[in-house]
Amino acid sequence: MLLKLDVGDTRPLHEQVAGAIRRAVAEGECVPGDKLPPARELSRALGVNSNTVLRGLRALRDEGVLEFRRGRGITIAAGADTRSELVERVRQLVADAARSGYSRNDLVEMIRGMS
Repeated sequence: MLLKLDVGDTRPLHEQVAGAIRRAVAEGECVPGDKLPPARELSRALGVNSNTVLRGLRALRDEGVLEFRRGRGITIAAGADTRSELVERVRQLVADAARSGYSRNDLVEMIRGMS
């Protein structure tokens, strides 16, 4: 699993760590049952404090994306398919926008305006 943080991202680092792992799961780089490297190793690879990594990992555990097991480490939880959930929410957004008279291009422009 190759994780990278965006130095231009203004979100707190622990949120960026969690987001990078969510994306790895969503893109299929990690699948349910895969074991994550230890937090200390992740912190060295990402160039952040291990407490920052742990905070991001705990957030993912609380969301049900990760499972912490004593003696087994941290694994990707069964059912941690955030991409399909996101795709479904996007489909719903497109349908809601269409009912309100907005096109997909209108939605794209709204999203671009948020950054």
